[in-house]
Amino acid sequence: MFWRLGYEGASIADLTEAMGITAPSLYAAFGSKAELYRRVLEHYRARQGGSQPRALTEAPTARAGVERLLQEAAREFSSPKHPPGCMISTAVLTCAEENQPVAEHVASLRAGTLAALRARIEQGIARGELPAGTDAAALARYFGALLQGMSVQALDGASQAELLALGEIAMRAWDSVAQQATSPRRR
Repeated sequence: MFWRLGYEGASIADLTEAMGITAPSLYAAFGSKAELYRRVLEHYRARQGGSQPRALTEAPTARAGVERLLQEAAREFSSPKHPPGCMISTAVLTCAEENQPVAEHVASLRAGTLAALRARIEQGIARGELPAGTDAAALARYFGALLQGMSVQALDGASQAELLALGEIAMRAWDSVAQQATSPRRR
């Protein structure tokens, strides 16, 4: 329900109907709509979002990890088994003031993805895959923005093939950065 309607769009009536419980039961079990949402996000990260961090960290190189991350995202964001996109990437981008703590929690989850990307890119720099002067934070933010953009594209109906093509183009940017170590700089 949250994935389809968003945090603010999902009413207590929507949630209780989908769960087959009463509002008092929801509050007794979770305390608040915000706490239910946090638990739903934890469940989402453990299920749908779980393969993406592994793809990033388990690959033999930083480049392969980022490429696998983008491929997993393309497949997951376009899967017909659930609503399109990423529940975290597009969750609570704007909200009413009273929901700001929820927005901050979701932003911290997105920041975690950026931190994981940056750490993997820094490993790539340390191992010589990328030039020593590579701005790891900027490159991580580039790929993080791409992931969020892929999620929005999926919401707008982009196919898996179209999302995979975005990832392929982005990996050319990686290759361009990597080649800067071996190519003379243009002035």
